[in-house]
Amino acid sequence: MSGKLITIDGLDGSGKATQTELLCTELKRRGVNVRRVSFPDYESKASAPIKMYLSGEFGSQPGDVNAYAASAFFAVDRFASYVRGWREDYLNGALIVADRYTTSNIIYQLPKLPQNEWNHYLEWAQDFEYNKFELPKPDLTIYLELPTEISQKLLDKRYQNSSGKRDINESNVDYLSACRKSAEYAARCLSWKTVICEKGGSPRNKEEIHAEILKIVLEELNDQL
Repeated sequence: MSGKLITIDGLDGSGKATQTELLCTELKRRGVNVRRVSFPDYESKASAPIKMYLSGEFGSQPGDVNAYAASAFFAVDRFASYVRGWREDYLNGALIVADRYTTSNIIYQLPKLPQNEWNHYLEWAQDFEYNKFELPKPDLTIYLELPTEISQKLLDKRYQNSSGKRDINESNVDYLSACRKSAEYAARCLSWKTVICEKGGSPRNKEEIHAEILKIVLEELNDQL
């Protein structure tokens, strides 16, 4: 019997890694058979085109690689991770918690397209990965919503104010602002659960965010865990 897949997504600096770790720790404490995965998998040879893209080898701006080509880079990385890493666990009933997934393609590639093509891309991206690549479709997606100006401050802290360490997405504030709008659009269209990670102009406490995420997970999947 196949397992379940929870995706936690959001812009860079929104706390995805922290929240996936906290969620997995708590679910394991409750006796759930859970496995955490993260994308991109930079340890895999399949991530080579992603590294080239994000380092600017195909162009210094995100839009230098069109939405469909960039989507393929990330989809191949997920396929390799699934087949070589966590497919057996998933098919044997484990709960997979993913830090990024196909949902990230949607967030980061939609802004490259005119808005009248967004619905087509949403259909294409899901068909490409869930049908053509035969990757599992998420049972639940949680979107961590954080204003771009706050996420930028958190990225500055992460990189110790060294802009040279950022990839082409992280260094383009206008692009990230556009990604936030596309994420909000996708969340509405695809019924993602949105968790607001800001309060009064500052990031919310990570434990407070975790408690909200856990509540969503238990409400949505408790009878299946």
